[in-house]
Amino acid sequence: MTDPLADDPFDYQVTKAGPIRVSRGGRVVVTVAGRAADRLAAALERAADERERQLLLAKATGNYRRGNERR
Repeated sequence: MTDPLADDPFDYQVTKAGPIRVSRGGRVVVTVAGRAADRLAAALERAADERERQLLLAKATGNYRRGNERR
Protein backbone atom coordinates (compact mmCIF):
# COMPACT_ATOMS: atom_id res chain seq x y z
CA MET A 1 0.00 0.00 0.00
CA THR A 2 1.41 3.39 -0.95
CA ASP A 3 1.58 6.29 1.45
CA PRO A 4 -0.48 9.21 0.10
CA LEU A 5 1.32 11.70 2.35
CA ALA A 6 4.67 10.68 0.90
CA ASP A 7 3.36 10.68 -2.68
CA ASP A 8 1.59 14.06 -2.39
CA PRO A 9 2.87 15.86 0.73
CA PHE A 10 1.44 18.94 2.39
CA ASP A 11 3.42 22.19 2.38
CA TYR A 12 3.04 24.99 4.89
CA GLN A 13 4.00 28.63 5.22
CA VAL A 14 3.95 30.67 8.40
CA THR A 15 3.02 34.25 7.47
CA LYS A 16 4.39 37.36 9.15
CA ALA A 17 0.97 38.11 10.65
CA GLY A 18 0.84 34.68 12.28
CA PRO A 19 -1.57 32.46 10.31
CA ILE A 20 -0.29 29.24 8.76
CA ARG A 21 -1.20 28.45 5.16
CA VAL A 22 -1.37 24.73 4.49
CA SER A 23 -1.26 23.72 0.84
CA ARG A 24 -1.17 20.55 -1.17
CA GLY A 25 -0.47 20.25 -4.86
CA GLY A 26 0.20 23.97 -5.09
CA ARG A 27 -3.24 24.98 -3.82
CA VAL A 28 -4.01 26.39 -0.38
CA VAL A 29 -6.17 23.87 1.46
CA VAL A 30 -6.71 25.74 4.71
CA THR A 31 -5.44 28.76 6.62
CA VAL A 32 -5.04 28.16 10.34
CA ALA A 33 -5.13 31.32 12.47
CA GLY A 34 -5.17 32.43 16.09
CA ARG A 35 -4.45 30.05 18.95
CA ALA A 36 -4.78 27.04 16.65
CA ALA A 37 -1.96 28.44 14.50
CA ASP A 38 0.20 28.96 17.58
CA ARG A 39 -0.38 25.37 18.71
CA LEU A 40 0.25 24.00 15.21
CA ALA A 41 3.49 26.00 14.83
CA ALA A 42 4.76 24.73 18.18
CA ALA A 43 3.85 21.14 17.30
CA LEU A 44 5.56 21.42 13.91
CA GLU A 45 8.75 22.62 15.61
CA ARG A 46 8.64 19.69 18.06
CA ALA A 47 7.97 17.11 15.33
CA ALA A 48 10.64 14.43 15.23
CA ASP A 49 10.61 13.91 11.46
CA GLU A 50 8.87 14.83 8.20
CA ARG A 51 6.32 12.01 8.57
CA GLU A 52 5.14 13.43 11.89
CA ARG A 53 4.90 16.94 10.35
CA GLN A 54 2.81 15.54 7.50
CA LEU A 55 0.41 13.90 9.97
CA LEU A 56 0.06 17.16 11.91
CA LEU A 57 -0.73 19.06 8.71
CA ALA A 58 -3.22 16.40 7.60
CA LYS A 59 -4.99 16.62 10.93
CA ALA A 60 -5.08 20.42 10.72
CA THR A 61 -6.84 20.18 7.36
CA GLY A 62 -9.17 17.38 8.42
CA ASN A 63 -7.76 15.33 5.54
CA TYR A 64 -6.67 12.13 7.21
CA ARG A 65 -7.98 8.65 7.82
CA ARG A 66 -9.57 8.01 11.15
CA GLY A 67 -9.41 4.24 10.76
CA ASN A 68 -13.13 3.65 10.57
CA GLU A 69 -13.77 4.27 6.86
CA ARG A 70 -14.88 1.44 4.66
CA ARG A 71 -12.62 0.52 1.79
